[in-house]
Amino acid sequence: MFDLDGTLTKAVHDFEHIRRELDIPPADDILTHLSLLPLDEKRLKIKRLDELEHFYAQKAQPADGVALLISYLHQQGCHLAILTRNTKPFAHLSLEAIGLAEYFDEVCVLGRDEALPKPDPAGINRIKQHWGISDKSDVPVIMVGDYRFDLEAGKNADCLTIHVHADTGLQWPNITDHRVSSLADIVEYLQQN
Repeated sequence: MFDLDGTLTKAVHDFEHIRRELDIPPADDILTHLSLLPLDEKRLKIKRLDELEHFYAQKAQPADGVALLISYLHQQGCHLAILTRNTKPFAHLSLEAIGLAEYFDEVCVLGRDEALPKPDPAGINRIKQHWGISDKSDVPVIMVGDYRFDLEAGKNADCLTIHVHADTGLQWPNITDHRVSSLADIVEYLQQN
């Protein structure tokens, strides 16, 4: 299971700009802040957020090693899913832009409108249920992401977690089972385990 933006795609979102556009304090989580607003203000700001995210989805570029990893997992018969804090339509737009849409079943791409946003585990649990994987199953489920919300969601859903990020200063060891600097490193890790 994968996060999308910044994990399967190169990081292009300018979250500081988004916060300024939506008048959100720099330290606030965007989705949490919006969820607490009065309904009319929330609708207006979500509309603007959608416009900004549409812009970024159109600019999506594949992350280093993504084609190698997804091809390897597909050849191994692994189930693939996306859990994003973005919307499902923009997730599909990004997947199309990076040439990976064919690898992800429609029901296995969940955005913030299909499940509570990460770090809540609801989206992961929904996908696990779709796959027929129970909490007592021996089938490993791995959550791969570039940010703590991805890793927290994975841990909250009793998954293994892989943190992928080139910046070695950005780490959350208490919620990370394995850390890699690129997606290509995951293929090597899986082949060894």
